[in-house]
Amino acid sequence: MSSHEQERHQLSVRAGRWTLEHLRQIEQRPCSITLRDSDWQDLEASRRTIAETLAAGQVTYGINTGFGRLAQTRIDGDKLGQLQRNLILSHATGVGEPLDDATVRLVLALKVNGLARGYSGVRPEIIRNLLAFLDHDLLPRVPAKGSVGASGDLAPLAHLSLPLIGEGRVRLAGHEMPSAEALQKIGLQPLELHAKEGLALLNGTQVSTALALRGLLRAERNFNAALIAGALSVEAALGSRTPFDARIHAVRGQQGQIAVAEIYRRLLGSSDIGSSHVNCDRVQDPYSLRCQPQVMGACLDHMRFVAQILVRESNAVSDNPLVFAEQGDILSGGNFHAEPVALAADSLALAIAEVGALSERRTALLVDASLSQLPAFLVAEPGLNSGFMIAHVTAAALASENKSLAHPGSVDSLPTSANQEDHVSMATYAARRLGEMNDNVQHIVAIELLAAAQGIDFRRPLTTSPRLEEAHRKIRQVAATWQQDRYFAPDIEAVAALIDAGELGDWVGGYLV
Repeated sequence: MSSHEQERHQLSVRAGRWTLEHLRQIEQRPCSITLRDSDWQDLEASRRTIAETLAAGQVTYGINTGFGRLAQTRIDGDKLGQLQRNLILSHATGVGEPLDDATVRLVLALKVNGLARGYSGVRPEIIRNLLAFLDHDLLPRVPAKGSVGASGDLAPLAHLSLPLIGEGRVRLAGHEMPSAEALQKIGLQPLELHAKEGLALLNGTQVSTALALRGLLRAERNFNAALIAGALSVEAALGSRTPFDARIHAVRGQQGQIAVAEIYRRLLGSSDIGSSHVNCDRVQDPYSLRCQPQVMGACLDHMRFVAQILVRESNAVSDNPLVFAEQGDILSGGNFHAEPVALAADSLALAIAEVGALSERRTALLVDASLSQLPAFLVAEPGLNSGFMIAHVTAAALASENKSLAHPGSVDSLPTSANQEDHVSMATYAARRLGEMNDNVQHIVAIELLAAAQGIDFRRPLTTSPRLEEAHRKIRQVAATWQQDRYFAPDIEAVAALIDAGELGDWVGGYLV
């Protein structure tokens, strides 16, 4: 089902009060957003302050001056509209593939949220048109590359803003077309920008934040699937339940670890497979089985921390200068610097990499007959059949890629704008690379789910726990038991699609972040 055919979310929420659940709904499918009356009143007050400043003849950065290193240049009053239009056109320098629809939808929503706080000095018409874009799922074409995450996400936000003035290209009802044509189809006219409006649209961390949010929400789905995969692997490899005992985790006191151990206990429950090896002579399991609560719990703690930062930034006012209507002040600062998002994205990258690394190790264990006590490479007649041999190699390749991708983006800074912007965050790259990392983990975990399901099949007629049997059935609905070698890639993609759709989350208790 294409995005324009999906059921539409209806959200009514005060600007600056959005939760992760609101953001999750926006990411999942098209939405319409209704602001509160008080938001519109704040917008009017902010705009009056801009008008009063111009009437008084005050020189104020971003309102009647140039930008960046050109801030010392005063602009005549009759050219202020042209100044704002020129700003958008000149800054639309992005390159590369366009951002996906879900990310652009988030960027639009975050831009509405920030501007509607009433500290940016834009007219209500700007907000109404952005809300109309969301209503009609009119999504600007935003190239992914070109921002260093310092003076806001200037280039990508310029591309986001082009349709407001009838420029650029958009996707409407799943079809790409010129913005002017799309505006006509939804009954809008291009806007003439007023003082400060172009700058307010371009300044801000919304692209970096949306990319990081998308990374977080996808990591959440992968994390849930990895918990299911890990529990199935414990059963397939005849692993012990003792490492998940609540007492072990309580004395350490790490909250993520405690939560994850509880989920594993719930998933594993009691089963025929578990009962079949209670008195076996194995003393301890490898760490990839035994230390799952410790590793996955630490990842969960990081994900929850990142969620706090990103929800905060999603509600932030991050353009410049800021208008404080109550005091009549217009202040220039640096809220557009995306360091909080960069550091959060780097932290999330580490968690994503570790989830994949642990999953790859469990697949390695399962295909190794000396460790798993299963047929070599999880197939009958190994030798004639290669089974999961190269599927594991793929998982290893992806896990290794993520090691390089996890290198922090925030430690890199390249000065721009003739050294006016002499320290940059690189948040946009730090957040954007999370997409590739999540793609890798999604496929690593899909391979483990297939391997663990195959291991469970080799334990028949014994059964696993009721919850894991349900998960096993879900896998088998899209990928049959491996009787002999066949074309493997479609099975991996089919299970990866289950993960991406969040169809394995219910068995771990829904969203954990």
